[in-house]
Amino acid sequence: MGEFVRLEVDAERRVGTIRLDRPPMNAISNQVWLEIGQCAQEAADHPEVGAVVVWGGPKVFAAGADIKDFPSVDYQAMRAVGGVLQRSLDTLARVPMATIAVVNGYALGGGCEVALACDFRFAADNAKLGQPEVLLGLTPGAGGTQRLPRLVGLSRAKELLYSGRMVAMDEALRIGLVDEVHPADDVYDRAVEVAARYAAGPFALRLIKQAVEEGTEQSLDQGLRLEQSLFAEAFGTDDARIGIASFLEHGPGKADFTGR
Repeated sequence: MGEFVRLEVDAERRVGTIRLDRPPMNAISNQVWLEIGQCAQEAADHPEVGAVVVWGGPKVFAAGADIKDFPSVDYQAMRAVGGVLQRSLDTLARVPMATIAVVNGYALGGGCEVALACDFRFAADNAKLGQPEVLLGLTPGAGGTQRLPRLVGLSRAKELLYSGRMVAMDEALRIGLVDEVHPADDVYDRAVEVAARYAAGPFALRLIKQAVEEGTEQSLDQGLRLEQSLFAEAFGTDDARIGIASFLEHGPGKADFTGR
């Protein structure tokens, strides 16, 4: 367990919550960046975690990187800092099970980039997301210029990155920046409910995530070959045998999977 980030495991639902806890605004210091990556790896390796929620608590997700932690404007020093940021969120993005960022309050700069590294974003109706680095004369450094265009499209991402403006939830939902919007008091419970449903799913969910994530980074031909390989691999899992037998006996949607 880290000083500012911890993994909380609901073994019954098989949901792990990566909880950011650095009051008052969850500013992401170098230590927080490291602990996010460590908790993501811990969740990926945990035998009782089948899905992951990332949450900053009921008031704020993360109001951005802690600028005081930036050592200088020296190029080499900042390349090293950027490496820490990207490795941490790459670890989160490559968690093999489903991941949901739960955004209460602000998710700005580095906080928005944490949310972008998850599969889905569930937000409170009063949340605000954005990449305001340009307003400080800076650029995003933890994936914002790469994950945001892949999510909302190139020109829309450019407008958000060039302006640095905050996005309210009606617009965020319309452009696909968030997937669901709920009252602030309900959004975390809703995310855990959905995560528990994914956690109860078959091992094939992990293979699907691998196919989508790795396949879209390759050419179509390479992606199709990867899909073919993972398609065959799925048939060797316990869950495939359970699912097929259940379908033949009871019809679709009634299998009790083991996650293996």
